[in-house]
Amino acid sequence: MVLVAASLFFAARASVAAPGGDEVAKQYAFKEMPIAMPPGYDQKPMNTVRVVNPAYQKIRSWISSVGASIAINDVTGHGLADGMCIVDTRTNSVIVTYTPTARPADKFTPFLLDGAPLPMDDAMAPTGCTPGDFNGDGRTDFLVTYWGRTPILFMAKSDATTPSANAYVPRELVASESIDGKYHGPRWNTDAAYVGDLDGTGHPSIVIGNYFPDSDVLDPNGLKNVVMNDSLSSAKNAGGDHVLRWYQGTSGTEPTASYVEEKDAIPYDASTGWTLAISGADLTGEGLPDLYIANDFGHAHLLYNRSTPGKIRFTEAKGERTPTTPKSFILGNGSFKGMGVDFGDLRRTGKYDMMVSNITVAWGLEESNFLWINQAKDEDEMRRKLDAGIAPFTQQAQEHGVAWTGWGWDTKMGDFLNNGDLSILQADGFVKGNIDRWPWLQEMAMTNDDLLSNPAMWPNVQPGDDIAGDEAIAFYAKSPSGKYVNISDQLGIAVPTPTRAIATGDTTGTGALDFAVARQWGPPAFYCNTSPNRGNYLNLNLFRPLADGSTAHEGLVNTGVPAYGTTVKVTTPDGTQISQLDGGGGHSGFRSFDVRFGLGSYHGPVTVNMRWRDASGAQHEKTQQLNAGNHSLMLTSDVQEVSSR
Repeated sequence: MVLVAASLFFAARASVAAPGGDEVAKQYAFKEMPIAMPPGYDQKPMNTVRVVNPAYQKIRSWISSVGASIAINDVTGHGLADGMCIVDTRTNSVIVTYTPTARPADKFTPFLLDGAPLPMDDAMAPTGCTPGDFNGDGRTDFLVTYWGRTPILFMAKSDATTPSANAYVPRELVASESIDGKYHGPRWNTDAAYVGDLDGTGHPSIVIGNYFPDSDVLDPNGLKNVVMNDSLSSAKNAGGDHVLRWYQGTSGTEPTASYVEEKDAIPYDASTGWTLAISGADLTGEGLPDLYIANDFGHAHLLYNRSTPGKIRFTEAKGERTPTTPKSFILGNGSFKGMGVDFGDLRRTGKYDMMVSNITVAWGLEESNFLWINQAKDEDEMRRKLDAGIAPFTQQAQEHGVAWTGWGWDTKMGDFLNNGDLSILQADGFVKGNIDRWPWLQEMAMTNDDLLSNPAMWPNVQPGDDIAGDEAIAFYAKSPSGKYVNISDQLGIAVPTPTRAIATGDTTGTGALDFAVARQWGPPAFYCNTSPNRGNYLNLNLFRPLADGSTAHEGLVNTGVPAYGTTVKVTTPDGTQISQLDGGGGHSGFRSFDVRFGLGSYHGPVTVNMRWRDASGAQHEKTQQLNAGNHSLMLTSDVQEVSSR
C-alpha cells in the first residue's frame, strides 16, 4: 500500500514537471536591475528577526515570517507606472523609490515614509504599502498597514512638485486620539489590504485583513494577551476583517480622507479568520467587486457583493460537493492554508478564474494550491448562483500544472509575452536557517486543536531553524500542451531566499510587463522584461475627472482619478479576454493600475467593452474599437481619449 501511494505521489509530481520547460523558457527573458534606495540606506542596521512578546520568544522566527511588501504604480503623476513602494523587514522601513527602468523625468531622491507626528512606538512594524488616490485629487497616496496599530494614509500635498518625505501628510485611517503622544488605538496586526469601489459610489473603500487578534505581538514588555490559532483547519480566533467605507476627502496642503467602518458588512462567521490575502473582481457584471478572502489555518470565503450606495454588505457563497470531490476542494470549506489570491482570465473565456497559494511542500504539509476555474455559463448565471449561495468554481490546479510549488505566498497573473496567455507568479518559502525543523512541524500538525492556541505548545522556531527556507519564487508559463510549467530556474530568478510579495507593471510604456519581488529578510528585486518576441498589446489607463478642480499634469497630479472598479473585455478573432483596474489586493504585493491585454500577432482594431461608474456612482457601459498600443481614457457618462503627460 505504501509503495502504491509513493508511486502515485511521484507520478503526480512528474505530471507537474511537464515536458518542454526548457523550450518554453526560451521565449522569456528578464534582467535583474538594482533598485535605488534612500541615501545612506545601506548603512542602516539590517535585522534578521523581530523583537516579540515574551510569550512568542520560542517561536520568534515564525512570528517574524511576514511583513515584506512591494508595489509598482505611477508615483509622479507623469503617466507611467515607474514608481515603487517597498516595505523592507530588515529595517522596518517604508521606502518610496522609482523603478530601475524609470525615465529621467520620473526619477527622484528615494525616501522613507514616517508616520510621525502620529503616535508610533517600537511595538509597531509596517507590513504593506498600497498606492491609491484616496481623496480624488489625482495624486498618488499610500495606504501603509502595520502590525501593532491601525493603518496610516500618507496623503499627497497639493503644493508638492516631486515625491519626497515632505510631500505627504500622515492621516489615521481609523479615528484615534492621543493626548500624551502615545498610541492608544487598537493593536491591529494586518497582513492584507484590498482597495476597490465596494458600494458603487465611484470612491475607493478599503478592506483590512488582520492575522493575530488585537494584541501586543511585537511588544517585549507587552501583556500576555497573545495567542495562536485554535485549529489547523478551521481557526476563527483571529483579528479578522474590517470593511471601511469611503466617506469624504479633501485636497490641498493638508489633505484628508475619512472612512467609516461597516461592522456588519461581512457575515460574522466569515470575518474572524487568520487573513493573509484578499482580492476582488466583478464576477456578475453588476459593477461591484466580489471578494475572495484567503485565511491561514481555516476556510477561505467567496463573498458576493450586495452593496448599495452608502451601505456595504456581502453574503457568502460556497462550492458544491460531488461524490468525487475531496472535502478541501470545495470552495469555502477547504482546510488548507490560504496565503495569496489573484483573479485572472486564464483561458480567454471572458470570465474570471482564481489562483490561490497554499502550503504544498513535498513530504511537509502536503496540500495543493487552488486554481478555481469558473464554471458559470455567463455573468447572468454567476449572478443567480451567487445569489443562491452557490460558488460555481471547480478546483483544477493539478490538471493545469500549478498544484505544488512549496510554501506559497503572494500570487500574481500577467501576460509577459503579450500573446493572450497569462503566466502565474508565486512567492515562496518560509523561514530560512541551517537546521531542518520539518519533523517538529509535522509533529505539531498532529497536535490536539485544544492545545494549539497556547504559544507554549508550539515547537521551537528560532534563529537558525529552517522550514522551507531554500524555496524560490515560481514562474508558471503555459506550455504548448496548455499545461503550466515552472521555469524560474531556467529564467535565472530562482534565488533561494523566501519571498512574500509580487508587483507587476508596464514601467516603460512599451508593452513590456516587468515585475518586482519583496523578500523576507532579504533585499527586494526588480526584473525588467527583455523577452525577445513580444506580441502586440492594448494598454488602457482609465480615469475619472479630477474632483477638486486641480489641473492635470501640475505637480503630482495625474490625468485624472483612477477609475476604480472598471471592468474591460476585449474581443479579437482569437477570443475574448477580461481584466480590470485593480485597486490593490493579494497578500502584500500590488500591481499597477493600467489594464492590459496581449494581442499576439493580431494587428486589426480591437473591440473593447468597458463597464464603469462615474464620479456620482452611476453605472455606464460602452463598446468601441481601439487600435493596439497605449490609450488614456476619461470615463464620464461617455469615453473620451485624452493625452497623458
